[in-house]
Amino acid sequence: MSSPVAHETLTVLVFSHRPEVREAITTAIGRRPAPDLPRVRFHEASGIAEVLQGADAGEFDLLILDGEAQPTGGMGISRQLKDEIDDCPPVIITVRRRDDRWLATWSQADAVLVHPLDPLTAAETVADVLRRSASVALRG
Repeated sequence: MSSPVAHETLTVLVFSHRPEVREAITTAIGRRPAPDLPRVRFHEASGIAEVLQGADAGEFDLLILDGEAQPTGGMGISRQLKDEIDDCPPVIITVRRRDDRWLATWSQADAVLVHPLDPLTAAETVADVLRRSASVALRG
């Protein structure tokens, strides 16, 4: 995984087959989820191959995956990545129903956000996950 020590931004992948969902996620989080973290650069993906290749190559500091994405949802992708990549970046799953949060446990996600996204909760969740991740911990 790339280290934020080498750059002044964190790269966050946002995956959904729907552009409006990707926009809602990036808007809710904003470019700086917390003052103690670097700025965020979003990379949007609508296809599974791009997510798998980028995560495997260590291109992202965080993955935010739409649990409702079609044809394969973010939960299945999260589970696959966590099972197959030793140094998998942290994953946040977005869900439409609060009752679906338990599925994120199965997917091995690091956190869950529920639509409609509250900007304060979204930014706090992203900041917490980034702080806990090994890549940000390297910053000291």
